[in-house]
Amino acid sequence: MEIRLFNTLTQKKETFFPQEGKIVRFYVCGPTVYDLIHIGNARVFVVFDSLRRFLEYSGGWEVIMVQNFTDIDDKIIKRAEELGERPEELAERYIAEYWHDAENLKIRKATYYPRATEHIEDIIALIRTLEEKGYTYEKEGDILFDVSRFPSYGKLSRKNLDELVEGARVEARYEKKNPADFVLWKRAKPDEPSWESPWGRGRPGWHIECSAMAMKYLGSTLDIHAGGIDLIFPHHENEIAQSEAATGKPFARFFLHNGYVNINREKMSKSLGNIVTVRELTQKYSPSVLRLAIFSAHYRSPINLDENLLQSSCQFEERIKNFLRNIGFIEEKVKDNPPLWKEDKEEYRKIDEFYQSFQEALADDFNTPQALGVLGEFLRLFNQYLAPYRGKWDLQVLEKMRDFLKAVEEILGIIPEEEMKEEDEIIIKLVEERERARKNRDWERGDRLREEIRSRGYIVEDTPLGPRFFKMEE
Repeated sequence: MEIRLFNTLTQKKETFFPQEGKIVRFYVCGPTVYDLIHIGNARVFVVFDSLRRFLEYSGGWEVIMVQNFTDIDDKIIKRAEELGERPEELAERYIAEYWHDAENLKIRKATYYPRATEHIEDIIALIRTLEEKGYTYEKEGDILFDVSRFPSYGKLSRKNLDELVEGARVEARYEKKNPADFVLWKRAKPDEPSWESPWGRGRPGWHIECSAMAMKYLGSTLDIHAGGIDLIFPHHENEIAQSEAATGKPFARFFLHNGYVNINREKMSKSLGNIVTVRELTQKYSPSVLRLAIFSAHYRSPINLDENLLQSSCQFEERIKNFLRNIGFIEEKVKDNPPLWKEDKEEYRKIDEFYQSFQEALADDFNTPQALGVLGEFLRLFNQYLAPYRGKWDLQVLEKMRDFLKAVEEILGIIPEEEMKEEDEIIIKLVEERERARKNRDWERGDRLREEIRSRGYIVEDTPLGPRFFKMEE
C-alpha cells in the first residue's frame, strides 16, 4: 500500500518509504520537563505514536523511534529556583510524571529516550565540528551559529533572513551578527548546572541537543522528524541549519507537524490561564475518549477542545462498547447452538472492504477523521447484522469483526477494554432479576427493575434470544 505524507519541507504530499530497507528512522521532539504535560503536548505524542504504529502495522517496517527529554533549559532552571529544588531533581520528577501520563494515554514507548544531560560530549563534538567549518562565533562567552553562513536558512519555515526576528529561548543580552543567530553553547552562570567544554564551563543551547541526539541514534539523515507546528521556527529550522552545516547531508527527508490545540476556541496559553493538563483530563475521561478527541481532526489542522468535542468522543466510545456487548451477546447464544450458525460470505467481503477503506484513509496523510468515519459506518452496518431477530449468524463473521477492531486498536489505540466493571455487574444482576420476575409473571416488579436499569443509564431490550442491555447515548 502506498503511504503518502505531507512534507512541511516541500509543502506537498509525497510517497513515503524508508531510505534504508525496512527500517524507518523517526525522531519526535519530546517534552521540556519542568511541569506536567498539557493536551497540546499530548497531541504530538498521541498522533506520532499512532503514525509509528501504522507504519509498522500496515507498512511492514521496523520503526526506530527516538523521543528526547530536554532536561536542562532556562525554564527548568527558573522553575527549580521557584520551588527550591535542584534542576536535576525537578527534571527527574517530571520525567516520572511524563511516564505516568503517557501510560494513561496508551502511548507506546519509543525505542530510545535520550536526555540532553547524558549527551554533553556528543553536543560538544557537534559544536566543535561547526566551529572547525567556520559556522560559529563567540559573544561574551556564548558560542553562536552564524545563519548567514548557511545559504538555505529558512527553507523549512519559508522565512527570508531579512524578515527573521530572534527565536524563542534566545536571550537578547548582546548584539548578534544576524537577529536569527542562535546559541549553541551558553557560558556558565553562578549556581546554574554547567559542564566543562573547550569554551569554558557552560551548558548546551536548546536546538543543538536535538541535532546531536537525533544523529547519534538515527544517523546523519532521518526518515521523519516530527513535532508541533510551533517548532517549525525557530527550532526545526535551526536543527536543519546546524545539522546540515556539520554533515553536508539532508537532516531529514520528511518533516511532519501537527496543528495547535485550542481550548474553547482560544489559543491555549499561560497568560490566558487555560492550560489543560493531561492529568486533569485523564481523571475525567478514558484514554479512548481522549484519543478519539485528538483523532477527530486531521493532525495538521487545529483542534478545538471543548465540552462538545469531549462529549461526542464519549458517545463514540459508548457506541464501540455497545457494539462489543452485542458481539459478546450473540457469540454467547451461537456457540452452543448449532441451529443458529450460518455461512455469510457476503459479510466477509464487507468486513474486508471496511478494513481496506480504513487503511486507505490513514495511508492518505494519516487522515484519522476519515478513518473514524469508516469505523462509524462499520459499527452502524454490523450492529444491524447483530440484531437478535436475524435468527442465524456466522461465527467466522463475528471473529472477523473482532479482528477488524483489533487492527483499529493496534493502530489508533481507541478501542476500550472489555473489562467487567462494578457498574456492569450491577446491571447484569438487575437484568437477570428482571428476567426472573417476567418468567414469574410479576410484571409490576419487572417494570420497576426496567426503570431502575434506565435510571442507571442503560436500556434493556427483550429479544427472541433473551434480554440484552446497552448504554443510552447522552
